[in-house]
Amino acid sequence: MNNTDSDNSREWAAQAYALLKKRQEEQKQELEKQQKQELEKQEKQELEKQEKQELEKQEKQELEKQEKQELEKQEKQELIDIANKENTLREPKAIAESELGEFDDNFTWSAMVLAAQGKKINQISIDEIDWLTKLRRGLEETRKGFVTELLDKLGDDPLTPESLDDLETLLIRADAGIDSTDKVINSLRTKLNEEVVGAEAGIRFLKEELKFIIDKPIKNSGIDLLVPQKDRLNVWLLVGVNGVGKTTTLGKLAYLSSKSNYKTLIAAADTFRAAAVEQLKVWGDRSNVDVISNQSKNADPAAVVFDAINSAKKRNVDLLLVDTAGRLQTKNNLMDELAKIKKIIDKQVPDAIVESLLVLDASQGQNGLKQAKSFAKSADLTGAIITKLDGTSRGGVSLAVSEEVNLPIRFIGAGEGIKDLRPFNSYEFVEAMLADK
Repeated sequence: MNNTDSDNSREWAAQAYALLKKRQEEQKQELEKQQKQELEKQEKQELEKQEKQELEKQEKQELEKQEKQELEKQEKQELIDIANKENTLREPKAIAESELGEFDDNFTWSAMVLAAQGKKINQISIDEIDWLTKLRRGLEETRKGFVTELLDKLGDDPLTPESLDDLETLLIRADAGIDSTDKVINSLRTKLNEEVVGAEAGIRFLKEELKFIIDKPIKNSGIDLLVPQKDRLNVWLLVGVNGVGKTTTLGKLAYLSSKSNYKTLIAAADTFRAAAVEQLKVWGDRSNVDVISNQSKNADPAAVVFDAINSAKKRNVDLLLVDTAGRLQTKNNLMDELAKIKKIIDKQVPDAIVESLLVLDASQGQNGLKQAKSFAKSADLTGAIITKLDGTSRGGVSLAVSEEVNLPIRFIGAGEGIKDLRPFNSYEFVEAMLADK
């Protein structure tokens, strides 16, 4: 092979090499392309698979959600049906107007109480008469405990030191409390030292003293009648131990507020007691007031309040009623939970008007007074609501709460019906408790 052939061979070899090199590169690129396409195909398939699974999951969740909602709807309807069945005789779902009763002693007494407060004939309503009649009947046992017995002992005779001793015993028996009883007896004893006091005059003086004791914390608060203030969110927290009628009282407050044309909302923050949320929803339904709740087990009460506040702001609500867990003053974790709720309120609506109202069962007497003292130390209370005054002989506990805890009484309940809760009126209360017949 000559040099020419050798050079040609080298050229050909170089070209062949270059060609093979090129082909190799093309094959490599093609392989990489195929691998890339295959990878993209696999990724696409995997993505489609995931999307399909997610879609199936969503469809399954939506189906389960619909089934759960349908089940909850059925359960709620069953609960409402049961509640309506149990309350058929005392309170129909469509709240009926009060009917005018007989022209009897109850009507006469109620009308006189209203007239004494400056009501004109054309201003007296059947609802007012009905309420005062219930209040008078409700305090009958308390009244029998000392007023009737005292009058029977006195007859028409003037008061004596011995009759004051009897009155002292009767007031304590009615759970009026040591402090308020001492104040009343000392005032009567001073008056007795100054003049002869007949039985009727003694009762009148007693009424004045009792009214003074009850009115003092109310006047000190600067608010004679607790009502929601317009153009600001009012948040009322209801606190108290289990069994005092807290949730029921909140339901009645919702009805009273709604009927008074305040935009009202309920926060079901008692997430610890079974069926508390459903119970509130029944009350909300009867009052046409929405309930903000969390159906999750052991839901965070503060989170419920957070959601309720946001909803209240969006709806321009006047009054947000918050049902809190029934707690004992010895349960620090529950008292801490109450403090947490207040922090949420302060942070979310710093300009809100907040009331902490302690619900007390009048029939618990001195136990109720102990609860008031304990809660007053840790719950920053602004008022009390006395429930279950009907049928108890311990209505005097209202005096003890006013005198010993310096807590203004804001509402009282004297019956199980939705209308049987009213703003507290010291004059009406004392007149009902000391009615002589």
